[in-house]
Amino acid sequence: MGAAGRDFHNFNVVYRDNPQVEVVAFTAAQITGIANRRYPAALAGSLYPNGIPIVDESALETLCTEQQVDQVIFAYSDVPHAHVMHLASRAMAAGADFSLLGPKHTMLTAKVPVIAVSAVRTGCGKSQTTRWLSKLLRQWGLRVGVIRHPMPYGDLERQAVQRFTSRADLTLANCTVEEREEYEPHLEEGNFVYAGVDYAEVMNLAEQESDLILWDGGNNDFPFIRPDLHIVLVDPLRPGHETTHHPGEAVLRMADIIVVAKVNAAAAADVQRVTETARLVNPTATIVRGASPIRLSKPEAVRGRQVLVVEDGPTTTHGGMPYGAGFVAATHAHALEIVNPRPFAVPAIADVYATYPHLHSVLPAMGYSAEQLKALAETINNTPADVVVSATPIDLEALIDVNKPIVRAYYEFAEASEPGLAAQIKQFLARAGIGVKQPYISSN
Repeated sequence: MGAAGRDFHNFNVVYRDNPQVEVVAFTAAQITGIANRRYPAALAGSLYPNGIPIVDESALETLCTEQQVDQVIFAYSDVPHAHVMHLASRAMAAGADFSLLGPKHTMLTAKVPVIAVSAVRTGCGKSQTTRWLSKLLRQWGLRVGVIRHPMPYGDLERQAVQRFTSRADLTLANCTVEEREEYEPHLEEGNFVYAGVDYAEVMNLAEQESDLILWDGGNNDFPFIRPDLHIVLVDPLRPGHETTHHPGEAVLRMADIIVVAKVNAAAAADVQRVTETARLVNPTATIVRGASPIRLSKPEAVRGRQVLVVEDGPTTTHGGMPYGAGFVAATHAHALEIVNPRPFAVPAIADVYATYPHLHSVLPAMGYSAEQLKALAETINNTPADVVVSATPIDLEALIDVNKPIVRAYYEFAEASEPGLAAQIKQFLARAGIGVKQPYISSN
């Protein structure tokens, strides 16, 4: 049971070449356009010359009955603990065992040191923290390879192993908006980004070109590559979520360093509450604080105007956030009104609102397909606003034609405690015997 990521990886490392097991199907959830396809034979291995069907999760019971399934493996992330057990109940009622695979059987081992960045929920700020770390490590003279949690939404065989060094590479690979949101900011920082479907091969490629690997996690999943240092973010804008979602609680318990993120935007009581929970759950981890300052490219264009806010898609959909950095930035810039785009959404975007009813005043940047990207543009054009504030990490204007000016909202990681994350990283490098070639220059 998956969402085009963890499920494929678990199959590749545990089941692909195992003649004792027949994998009859993948089920798909969370991501549109994944079901009714096949995991290709070129990736599935010699035991599966016809590949493996991918079907919608709603067909779970039918699959279990018709295929006489013995075992259902749950393999996706950022869902409430109760949701996992509801799925377990469905599988068990259909006669199957229900299992989860952990780090021992699914983590690969790299030949170079690995720093992993994970989180207890989608939207905590993993990628901005990873970018900050990459800049820090490059300042210290290290070659950094960023390996991103998979987002294989296109041609799976072509996406088996990916290496991105420029925007042109993203275009050549037909990357979706969701992929671009994760890859493009890293490329702007000068990072090489590695991703794909077969992570043993992805890791092998990154090792050859890097002194150190940075794992940029997806959702609240744990890394595919065994980390030598595991950094986990918690979010005081969602206090209480530290232990409510799978596998975020497990990730928190694995952490070497816990970053209490967004302390500049959260209430002091919530920062304290999240800190206390993190300490209770993982008493041996080091806890530091981080901020997420936001800036607008043209704040004067927002002041006193009617504003449509476009937010990062995953953060506001299955991440559960009703709004993000764009809404905050537009409000702080004294927008006259945040225009509700719901009444002006075309059907494909209206479906997203129906699936995620907690969204009211913002438009998630959906673009899993060309049709959905077109629907996003049409919804923007339909909405009566003076200006768009875009908090998706990509340059929307490079992808779609809209009838309104776009002001971009940028948000980055910044240290908010002393000693902070940089000091912890320097100590780790010293323990790993990695020399720092240049002095640290603060990026705050």
